[in-house]
Amino acid sequence: MQDMKNTIPAVLISEVGPRDGLQSVKATMPTEAKKRWISALYEAGLREIEVASFVPAKLLPQMADAAEVVKHALTLPGLTVMALVPNLRGAQAAIEAGVHKLTIPVSASAAHSLANVRKTREEMVAQVRNIVALRNERAPRVLVEAGISTAFGCTIQGDVPQDEVVWLAAECVAAGVDDAGLSDTTGMANPAQVRRLFNKVRAAIGDKTGAAHMHNTRGLGLANCLAAYDVGVRTFDSSLGGLGGCPYAPGASGNVVTEDLVFMFEAMGVSTGVDLERLIAAREPLKAGLPGEPVYGMTPQAGLPKGWTTVRAGAARQGAGERNGSAA
Repeated sequence: MQDMKNTIPAVLISEVGPRDGLQSVKATMPTEAKKRWISALYEAGLREIEVASFVPAKLLPQMADAAEVVKHALTLPGLTVMALVPNLRGAQAAIEAGVHKLTIPVSASAAHSLANVRKTREEMVAQVRNIVALRNERAPRVLVEAGISTAFGCTIQGDVPQDEVVWLAAECVAAGVDDAGLSDTTGMANPAQVRRLFNKVRAAIGDKTGAAHMHNTRGLGLANCLAAYDVGVRTFDSSLGGLGGCPYAPGASGNVVTEDLVFMFEAMGVSTGVDLERLIAAREPLKAGLPGEPVYGMTPQAGLPKGWTTVRAGAARQGAGERNGSAA
């Protein structure tokens, strides 16, 4: 088991399973089971977790207990408690519940925007502006992130022009968000495309370029995360067991598996601050709360390599630092 106490993570793994994962399955995980699962994720070292979305219960009954789940997550010291909010009403409820960070989904695809939130892209930018104003008035310390969904393609519309993605990210930053990340909502991205688009977005909005949210629908999730890392991205969304997708994007299954993402970075010598053994153990409360729901992940299936210890991980980090130094 790796000792992460004295390690400053080089990347932030933002766990989205309790929101993105749970809202994408038919079954509803009981509230107490959600609390146990979130606690297990925290004990594994994850320090940013998207725990809920604040939407009408009639639309997503899986999220009806959002405020109660947030209340539990706020008891975990040092955890950034994040929630998705599609509109001003959701933002009001999330702020009242005490979240630390709001994520607003803003679709780069015009067709997906109408299907997902029933608003045009321009109307969503206006929503973002209103949510930022609410944050500034009531909870100035709360962070606001725009998640630019369908940034790499759309199952409804098809191609999404890169210039439109860059435009939308810039519009969201102009509206006052703290950062704008790119989401491969439909699992259509490839590594070359990821590098190009993140570079273009960074050229437009600089250090407000946010997280990479990749899906593994076509088996390229980890490759796309690595491509994003190569061009400077340091925050990555993922879901334990690969749970989730998007209920309003047909065929958009398969978030990147947190266990595999952490293994990739740690094996490279890039610290995540996450204990892999405890992370794999956190699958048990997930499976107990959603009996029969498929969970994925190559690392849990294969097991950790022989000799996977703090010493090995430290040596890998040292080697990575030496390589980076010589390259400079």
